Amino acid sequence: MSTIDRIKLMADHENIKITALEKQIGASKGVLSRAFNNKTDIQSKWLTKIVEQYPQYNSLWLLTGKGEMLFNENDMEDNAALLEKINSVPDNIFKLKTDHEISKQEVPLYNIEAVAGLVELFQSHGDASPVGVLTIPNLPKCDGAVFVTGDSMYPLLKSGDIVAYKQIYDFSNEIFWGEMYLISIEIAGEEFISVKYIQKSEKGDDYIKLVSQNQHHQPKDINISTIRAMAIVKASVRINSMG
Repeated sequence: MSTIDRIKLMADHENIKITALEKQIGASKGVLSRAFNNKTDIQSKWLTKIVEQYPQYNSLWLLTGKGEMLFNENDMEDNAALLEKINSVPDNIFKLKTDHEISKQEVPLYNIEAVAGLVELFQSHGDASPVGVLTIPNLPKCDGAVFVTGDSMYPLLKSGDIVAYKQIYDFSNEIFWGEMYLISIEIAGEEFISVKYIQKSEKGDDYIKLVSQNQHHQPKDINISTIRAMAIVKASVRINSMG
């Protein structure tokens, strides 16, 4: 059982929904629920907020599975040391046991159209059938890869290229400004998928600016609330053929 599974168990014990827990700790909607559905890590600040919000729960159990669920005074020293360790993790990320470095990884390659969109792909990674596998030396940890469509990032990327990605969940806090992202947004009830640079918007913190490499595509400011899924692009592959 992972940390996010134990957070769900704690929420069930408190008889509250994950969405309600997100609101209590000040997290954006979906930060915990998406992590639970995809069995991924969350930022250490949210773990700290949960411990502060529910001091009766044993943080040692919450993070490692050791000890009892409810706090025991005998575990006070271990809990204090563990909480200090969480707060000292670089970039505010607490890594789960499954988030270790992989010397050789096989990245599944998916067809977005075959799984009816990026949101559905991210929600069904464990069930979606890949059309192939990428194995590239020294590739950063990736969740998957997809084919690029459209020309918004031309000439850096062209239709048919492959991008390998790592999904993010907290759209307000996990963005590295200026980096390239695979993003799904909702426009008039339709899902729009694209690869864009993401920059800060002059409209304020509720907005981001989507910027293309192709000079014929104008930058566009969108409200964060319209984002349905997002992943940072870790690598790209282009296949050239003489035929």
